[in-house]
Amino acid sequence: MSVTYRRDGRIGVITIENPPVNALSQAVRAGLMQAAAEFAADNRAQAGVILCAGRTWVAGADISEFGKPPAEPFLPDVIAAIEGLDKPVVAALHGTALGGGLELALGAHARIAVSNARMGLPEVTLGLLPGAGGTQRLPRLVGLEPALKTITSARQIPAPEAADLGLIDRIADGDLTSAALALAEELAGQAPRRTGDLPAPAADPALAEALKAKLARTARGQIAQATAVDAVTEGLSLPFAEGMAMERAAFRALMDSPQRAALIHAFFAERAVGHLPQIKGVEPRPLDRMGVIGGGTMGAGIAVAALLAGLDVTLIERDAEAAAKAQATVAKLLDGSVKRGKLEAARRDVILSDSFRTDTDYAALSQADLIVEAVFEAMEVKEQVFRALDRVAKPGAVLATNTSYLDVNRIADATGRPADVIGLHFFSPAHVMRLLEVVVADRTAPEVVATGFALARRLKKIAVRAGVCDGFIGNRILSHYRAAVDAMVLDGASPYQIDRALVNFGFAMGPYAVSDLAGLDIGYMTRQRKAADRHPRDRVPVFADRLYEQGRLGRKTGRGYYIYGDAAPQEDPELAPLLDRVRADLGITPRSFTDKEIVARTMAAMVNEAARVVGDGTALRPLDVDVVMLNGYGFPRWRGGPMHWADRQGLRAILDDIRRFAAEDNHFWQPADLLCDLVAGGRSFADLNEGTKP
Repeated sequence: MSVTYRRDGRIGVITIENPPVNALSQAVRAGLMQAAAEFAADNRAQAGVILCAGRTWVAGADISEFGKPPAEPFLPDVIAAIEGLDKPVVAALHGTALGGGLELALGAHARIAVSNARMGLPEVTLGLLPGAGGTQRLPRLVGLEPALKTITSARQIPAPEAADLGLIDRIADGDLTSAALALAEELAGQAPRRTGDLPAPAADPALAEALKAKLARTARGQIAQATAVDAVTEGLSLPFAEGMAMERAAFRALMDSPQRAALIHAFFAERAVGHLPQIKGVEPRPLDRMGVIGGGTMGAGIAVAALLAGLDVTLIERDAEAAAKAQATVAKLLDGSVKRGKLEAARRDVILSDSFRTDTDYAALSQADLIVEAVFEAMEVKEQVFRALDRVAKPGAVLATNTSYLDVNRIADATGRPADVIGLHFFSPAHVMRLLEVVVADRTAPEVVATGFALARRLKKIAVRAGVCDGFIGNRILSHYRAAVDAMVLDGASPYQIDRALVNFGFAMGPYAVSDLAGLDIGYMTRQRKAADRHPRDRVPVFADRLYEQGRLGRKTGRGYYIYGDAAPQEDPELAPLLDRVRADLGITPRSFTDKEIVARTMAAMVNEAARVVGDGTALRPLDVDVVMLNGYGFPRWRGGPMHWADRQGLRAILDDIRRFAAEDNHFWQPADLLCDLVAGGRSFADLNEGTKP
């Protein structure tokens, strides 16, 4: 049974056991109703405790029920039944109490938690708001401002802070069950303290409006956060029952919103990307010691990610001076983790003294289980590194390249062990960004692929399998839609208008602001590398080359597309004349573009190339593309990813756009075969994801 009831002396004990995270399935909800009724009828029980078996308190809803018709009993009714009991009930929290799990605890009459427990209401990350009393009970316990910030930020509150706020009544000293039973003994015979009966905090319209104004900037385009603010503030102005009804109505409205569908898609997609037939049942190789070659920004970030995950790391640099610099960079990044509260200072010191070292001799990597190179992006350099690794790495060591574009098969050929070679494309900053493209070469062994995914899990990253091609999944798509926006600039659009239009669409940054951040030299070097293979009809962004030639490399030089200083980036008045000269040299008569057309062309290019990426097997499924673009390229999460967005728009409409654009450039705008096939068959990208949910 998922929920059981027993009595310990005069304390009734309700235990939830629904591994792995005690999710609030229909069986658990029904079991809680039954257990509450048994407790109410047990005349010898004078107080109660709700416990959870396993590693956590209730960590949220049952994701297997997402998208299905709701089944009784509904969670608000379960919580109301517990809150309405005539005998006090204590919720005993450990692990994480999230979403409906925290709402369940709020319905109890007292809460006790272990010191490392965490709690929160993360519903806005799924395009929802707390729908089982969270908007009405939490403010009554902790006050209006803390409740609003907790709900709209989705952050997890550590137990000590929760105690200070009044969210929990006590932190357990020692065994949680014993402490919860002791608290219940103290409360036995007393009238229950029902959260719903507590007075609502005073209204503060100025606070609510200020928070909504901030959310309009930080959660641009999203509706759940502002809706949650209204549900809290308006609901608290009403009697509790009416406030609960208002919350439920707002919850149901969000359930029917496209944003909720997109965010749920993203949620499931991130859990499905690791489900690969190639590695099902395949054991990864041992993974304790890691080598990193190259101590620049990327290499140092990879080293820090590994160190934070408990791996032993040796970093190789070309000489003693570079090694010392890399040592300092890693130490600085770890200091940053300490300042952000992600790492204890004592743990940092242990890492630097016991788990991390730099060296200049590849022989220091002889015992590494996995080695990642992060050196200059040139094939000759990569091949030289892998020839050296082939000589010193132990048998069975995984040899990984962090290349962003280059041919992993050719890199593997530099060794006598191509089955051990794989691409691990980290995203910068590597110790922060969650995405990891696991690039599977033609001869990569399944257990090496499994090891790549195991490493991602250990580093708390999302791994997506990619095939070998120029740019893999993300950079290949990026280069295509970047070509589309560059063509619009050549034809008359302003880079600033394009940035604004795409930020308003929901991107974290526009493409030209991103170029400045990455450095215009990166794009220039890529164009130089690919120049020999350029088609005569490819449109070259000559204006970008001119900026590079003038030494305007972006943020690092204080000037690129934008001007950088102490204030916010400024538009550069010299850019428009430069563009006019380039257009005149090319014989282009500039025209204007609407924001709507900018978005339509950018998204059509992105979706079209993504369809090719899936069609040729570089990405296994459309959902893999969505996960890459959401986690590595600033695509708005509340739109679900480009493939999900395309399905919502209608694939026929996108194909019609591509064919319309092809009337002026039938070289670039060639519809992908997969897109044409899906439209012809009345199918969607989502149909290709069927059977992939975890």
